[in-house]
Amino acid sequence: MANKIKLGDVATYINGYAFKPEDRGSEGFPIIRIQDLTGNAYDLGFYNGKYPEKIEINDGDVLISWSASLGVYVWNRGKALLNQHIFKVVFDKVEINTSYFVYAVKYKLTEMASKTHGATMKHIVKKEFDATEIPYPEMKQQLEIATILDKVSYVIKVREKELEELDTLIKSRFVELFGDPVTNEKNWPRLTLGDICEIGSSKRVFEKDYVSQGIPFFRTKEIVELSKGNSISTELFITEEHFAELKKSYGAPKKDDLLISAVGTIGTIWIISGDFEFYFKDGNLIQVKSSPNFNSIFMKYLLDELIANYKKEMSTGTAYSALTIAGLKKMLVYDVPLVFQEEFATFVEQVDKLKVPEIHLKLTLYYLQYKYKKRRSTDVQF
Repeated sequence: MANKIKLGDVATYINGYAFKPEDRGSEGFPIIRIQDLTGNAYDLGFYNGKYPEKIEINDGDVLISWSASLGVYVWNRGKALLNQHIFKVVFDKVEINTSYFVYAVKYKLTEMASKTHGATMKHIVKKEFDATEIPYPEMKQQLEIATILDKVSYVIKVREKELEELDTLIKSRFVELFGDPVTNEKNWPRLTLGDICEIGSSKRVFEKDYVSQGIPFFRTKEIVELSKGNSISTELFITEEHFAELKKSYGAPKKDDLLISAVGTIGTIWIISGDFEFYFKDGNLIQVKSSPNFNSIFMKYLLDELIANYKKEMSTGTAYSALTIAGLKKMLVYDVPLVFQEEFATFVEQVDKLKVPEIHLKLTLYYLQYKYKKRRSTDVQF
């Protein structure tokens, strides 16, 4: 069996500095927050004063966010300063390959997430972080594993780039047909979203109501994955009896409804693509019920642009406000004849057929290559 090592025995983890909103300016070194690592930031701030040298980060530094959104990153955007809730990893205790360490921590993120605490901002406490174990093979095997996983990561990046280009094609087609939804240069008649459909959330479900099996219960993270076309492993459930009671008050999500993330990864939209029963977390997600007045695919791309603009307008010095039901109801949407909406939807469906999930085949091949090629009984297994 492969050796294991606790994260606390691998390295020293330096927490970032608690910068105040008034510390953020337009000159100096960038202040890096969790949202700057995840790509959800719109307002990078700078600090032009004295700071503890230990919070300085440079290219190649490994960073681990331990609050709100767990993740591990390799910094590559020049000298910057680290905000609180992020560790800088200083490899000063044992010999370990940096790339291998990053993959090993990524492998453990789900386990770490199960140990998080807090009602408003989930976080993993330092004691439990340090106690988390990762496989610790000899250096030769670390290099072999890192090399294989680097190949996998390259395939993923290439495929993601291809998918981005297809998404760009769809957005370009939307603008070509309908113009920019924010400026409305083609002068389409407009009305509020609340005028054409029902918008709301769900009834509150308490933690004590979760069960081990039954009706799936989705939160933001499940919707984010489903919106990408990824499969998910449902973690939470409610009983069928409880679900029946909840349906009486507001109803249940149905095929072609839109679910929109309202907090965290704000503005992710999933079109419910099948007839299956599930429920969702109140406050986290907003439901836009399907309507004969609009095509769901058309509305999804229209709202993508409008919500992106909403986030920019609502941004502040540290974060932007959550998406609200009231704000969504007031959004001005195009009053476009349904035949034009369906023409665009047909185009999207044709493009989506090009998004063949070949990536899964390639990942499987790489995995099998590692698992079975010259495999020894002492090989590390992730």
